[in-house]
Amino acid sequence: MNRVWLLGFPENEAASLCVQLGRIAPGIPVESRREFDAELLDVDSETLVFLFDSKVAIGQTMRLFQHEPTTNLVVLAQHADAEHASQLMQAGAMDYRVLPSPDEVLEIYLRKAEHQAHLSTQASQQRKDCDSFVTQDIETRRLLDKVALIAPSCASVLILGESGTGKERLAHFIRECSKRKDNAFVAINCAAIPEGVLEAELFGHEKGAFTGATSSRPGKFELAHEGTLLLDEISEMPLHLQAKLLRVLQEGEVDRLGGRSPIKIDVRILATSNRNMVDAVQEGKFRQDLYYRLNVVSVQLPPLRTRPNDVEPLAMHFLKLFSEMYNKPSPGISHSCLTQLQQHSWPGNARELENCMHRSFLMCTGDQLLEEHLGLESDFQQRREEPSAIHAGLSIRNMEQALIKETIKHVNGNRTEAAKLLGISIRTLRNKLHDMDSGTSFAESPVDHQTTLANSGRIG
Repeated sequence: MNRVWLLGFPENEAASLCVQLGRIAPGIPVESRREFDAELLDVDSETLVFLFDSKVAIGQTMRLFQHEPTTNLVVLAQHADAEHASQLMQAGAMDYRVLPSPDEVLEIYLRKAEHQAHLSTQASQQRKDCDSFVTQDIETRRLLDKVALIAPSCASVLILGESGTGKERLAHFIRECSKRKDNAFVAINCAAIPEGVLEAELFGHEKGAFTGATSSRPGKFELAHEGTLLLDEISEMPLHLQAKLLRVLQEGEVDRLGGRSPIKIDVRILATSNRNMVDAVQEGKFRQDLYYRLNVVSVQLPPLRTRPNDVEPLAMHFLKLFSEMYNKPSPGISHSCLTQLQQHSWPGNARELENCMHRSFLMCTGDQLLEEHLGLESDFQQRREEPSAIHAGLSIRNMEQALIKETIKHVNGNRTEAAKLLGISIRTLRNKLHDMDSGTSFAESPVDHQTTLANSGRIG
């Protein structure tokens, strides 16, 4: 810990905290500012910031984390405000507490910030030269820091998320941060290969093992020896192959089809799925023992609609790729075009955005992308022409209910995501739904069990 900042506090409160912190941690400099510019503030992962709660605290918090995502932030308030506290915690604050704060509590914040600084330093060292995952979203950047810490291990990682969120890209990021980065990276899509072929592709075969096997051939496990194997969409793997895969993971050896003796292998396993794995286990579609074997660490990638700050950097990244592909200068993005991109719901996530940028790049004849190049007019127009739920005579209560209904519909029933978009806690959302006449009619999302799974290995 190299410094403590007190931001936005009244003079008497700032003076009291300076004395208190000087008594608790005499070796750490404490500085106070009534007003601040996040970009000019000297903060990093080894800085602890105490922010005074005010009407502009959320905006200040967002600017602070945009400038330095690893900042350790605690918000202190003169009066409790549960809704405001929930919003600040969701924005990234470490804690929210009403003044005065006892010495022992401040000591906990100092120790926790020191611990977080140590982890952040380790993550930065692991992430050096690893830039395969493009993001400016604060929570996703923190997620990458956590992933970087487990990357050097040999632990299996289960990457979960909707189609197009970048699960395979995250697998490459893990490999780049690992000790196996210079060894083989082998990927196989379990959903794209016919069942009769998948076994031979995974485990290999000997000559004459089946009709057409005119020569021996190593499988993906052997090809990935001492490297990394990505099992993409593993939830689509047939049950009988899941049993054989489990044995390979347990024994560290593979049996080729028609082989006489097992072959020792050393492979780091990464697996992805866009399905709810807990439901798949409960429905008997995925082996529970294999699930626990793979789920040493699980990472949940958020959909693009919950990280709007990523739309622009991803769009620019894709334009740069297509510029290199076609050997043509990359166009800029007009303000109106960017607005349309940010307002689109992106049900196909980053993959849909990539396709949109590819189409736009080919259609653009000038030096800037325009709205007509995107091909999203129909979706955008439909959203603009939808009748507004707000009209004269509508009560505040009914307007709130309409907003909650529309938000839950927008996130396909996922209450956790709905609460995040609404800026309230999941408990507050449940209470509001309970009070609404139609609250009991909302169907639970198929991913609700997954997002609330009590799993000590879960990241994200």
